[in-house]
Amino acid sequence: MKNYPNRSKSTTLRATAEAELMQFLLDKMGGMSRTSVKLMLSRRQVYVNEHIETQYNYSLKAGDTVRIQSGVAQQELQHPKLRLIYEDDYIIIVDKKEGLLTMATHRESQETTAYSILKSHLKKANPRAELYTVHRLDRETSGVLMFAKVKNIQQALQENWHQVVTLRLYCALVEGCPQPAENSITSWLTENEKSLRVHSSPTDNGGQKAVTHYKVTKTNGAYSLLDVQLETGRKNQIRVHMAEIGHPVVGDKKYGKGLSSIKRIGLHARLLEFIHPVTRKKVRFESPIPKAFNALVNKNAH
Repeated sequence: MKNYPNRSKSTTLRATAEAELMQFLLDKMGGMSRTSVKLMLSRRQVYVNEHIETQYNYSLKAGDTVRIQSGVAQQELQHPKLRLIYEDDYIIIVDKKEGLLTMATHRESQETTAYSILKSHLKKANPRAELYTVHRLDRETSGVLMFAKVKNIQQALQENWHQVVTLRLYCALVEGCPQPAENSITSWLTENEKSLRVHSSPTDNGGQKAVTHYKVTKTNGAYSLLDVQLETGRKNQIRVHMAEIGHPVVGDKKYGKGLSSIKRIGLHARLLEFIHPVTRKKVRFESPIPKAFNALVNKNAH
């Protein structure tokens, strides 16, 4: 990978000892007032280790890099279905709510999506900004989602996905309690073009091999919370595999009963850990488990 654009001017500093971000900037930026520093933070012009930091009392560690972005201030993303977690010159990580498509197909070309919301947000600061889809989450699945701001970065991430991604965890709220409490499911998945349902075969039938690892983290007998790790990322993989072992995802109309007191499907992408395509450092982004998931399982939990 090379020839990545330098999108704006910036100043990069390195912390040599533990310090509060406010004091560090006051010491290093020569004559700036506390008000000026707070304004710079609120405008999202300060990056710590290449993530935007807005808290003046953030604790820096020795070796941390602090970059002050000059030029157009970045505006906060304001949307009820999408929350910005991380942004640098190359990638953007968001927390997507349920009910929002990642990106539209021809059938949903006029629909608001995570992609359209984010691209519109980027173009407010830079009319020439580009955005590229790296991976997707189903409409009804919430959680951590990554986009690229540079075409070469998208290609590098997609072509080397299984080497780049070191951990990808979902939280699944399922009916009943799977036995054993920790296990792996391997099957071959094929999609029916008419019904758009994905079918699972225990033997190789020419479909896509799918491997899912799960572990029960909490249960009340009627419902369970699982940590689910994907070794492969096939369409509807978790939903199909959970239904296959007799413990469908809560609220799944396609593969389960569909009835849900939480008024959504019980699937959430809670953690994405990967090697940053430019810095080559391991980074991790998380989204909290939805409160409704915990509330349902906490009733008489054991």
